[in-house]
Amino acid sequence: MPRVSDTKERLTDAAMDLIWENSYGATSVDAICERADVRKGSFYYFFKSKSELAAAALEADWRKRKVDMDNIFSPTVPPLERLDRYFDFVHDCLAELQKKCGAVLGCPLFTLGSEVSTQDKPLRDKVHEILNRKVKYFESAIRDAHAQGLIVAPDAKAKAKALFACFQGTLTQARIQNDVEGLREFKDVALDFLGAKRAEARAA
Repeated sequence: MPRVSDTKERLTDAAMDLIWENSYGATSVDAICERADVRKGSFYYFFKSKSELAAAALEADWRKRKVDMDNIFSPTVPPLERLDRYFDFVHDCLAELQKKCGAVLGCPLFTLGSEVSTQDKPLRDKVHEILNRKVKYFESAIRDAHAQGLIVAPDAKAKAKALFACFQGTLTQARIQNDVEGLREFKDVALDFLGAKRAEARAA
């Protein structure tokens, strides 16, 4: 059995993995406890419900991913390169996961959010909260690119939301088709969407 000190982390890790690999509805508390090697009584010591655990798992997963996001979107990196690095990072992570589980898993936030949005408001709100955090990274890169004259995007927030939604659609398509290679092309799609290619042509 795991130490008491790491029981909660084992549960959040197991929940995140199982929900992402399968679905929220298909993932039972029993399966989470089995994956985490935790007794069911210990589960209810930390969490009142599967929903509460899923929200905690999303938050715990975000804290881990934030380190990578901060590095990728560092202000010391040229703004458009930040986006390129992020798209490459996501592709490489999903490609590695595909080798392990045999499927392209897409974005766990969109997968879970689309499943529970009409059924579980607290969990939906947590998904929405974390998605907004990600959009802010896009927004900062786009705002800096506009300030440097690399693109024309006076409303960086609106442009970031649109680009992020487009990328999430591409991730969802990759999950449906079980094909990660389409993500390689998104860097060019993003540059074209932002008008970067046209800006370069004008500058030339």
